[in-house]
Amino acid sequence: MPIVSPLATIHNAIVTDRRVLAPGVVLLGFDAPDLVAVTRPGSFVMVVPPSGESAATALGVYEADGRRASILFFVVGKRTEELSRISEGEKIGVVGPLGNGFTIGSERDVAIVAGGVGIASVLLPAQAYVRTGARVRLYYGARTTELLVERERFAHEGCEVLVATDDGSLGHAGYVTSLLAQTDRRPDVILACGPTPMLRAVASVASDMHVPAQLSLEETFACGVGGCWGCVVPIVNTSAQAPSFPPAERNGSDVVYARVCKEGSVFWAHELRW
Repeated sequence: MPIVSPLATIHNAIVTDRRVLAPGVVLLGFDAPDLVAVTRPGSFVMVVPPSGESAATALGVYEADGRRASILFFVVGKRTEELSRISEGEKIGVVGPLGNGFTIGSERDVAIVAGGVGIASVLLPAQAYVRTGARVRLYYGARTTELLVERERFAHEGCEVLVATDDGSLGHAGYVTSLLAQTDRRPDVILACGPTPMLRAVASVASDMHVPAQLSLEETFACGVGGCWGCVVPIVNTSAQAPSFPPAERNGSDVVYARVCKEGSVFWAHELRW
């Protein structure tokens, strides 16, 4: 991933639309043209609820087009619960775009793997690759059919959608990574976002296929801007994403710690040493 120049700023956005996609799953759209203009596939934002009583929470940018951006999230705690109750016309503070996103290359066959809420970070890269004329296949896994939200949207955008459910209610019965491993068409690159066990499995499948993989890591951020060093992950010190501080020890380990919120959240799977 290239390390991009920081463009993050505070946006005082007005909520334009709100949809409940499934129990506990909310899509929130807001007017933020300046944010849209600089958002890259895989960027995230820190969102401050209207009351300001809860700390900001990090969420992937789902849509970014024209004046409107959106976030798609699962209600899993106090902060997301407060965000889920926001109505149209209310104001929210949005800090972003943050992090380094996916690298969109010239690959012609692209596999995107999303697990659960990971779907919130992969629409923009899917759209970007479709625009290049690439064949894009979305491998989408969730616990049940009901939680496979927005799968029709990806099909409408031109993606081939393959699904897996833990309970076997739709598509492949079992892990989405098993579905990826069974493919009879080797992709040129794999992009993935989801829970850490899924990402580890994607990295393993990609290694077996000898295919490069970009992984968007999920993490709970305290600051979201790299100041607290509370979200580090080990990577090889030869990576372009290796931070210059603290410096690697001469003749020491070949591993350094990168901040998921700053150097990430997207990393090359073969450079991670987790």
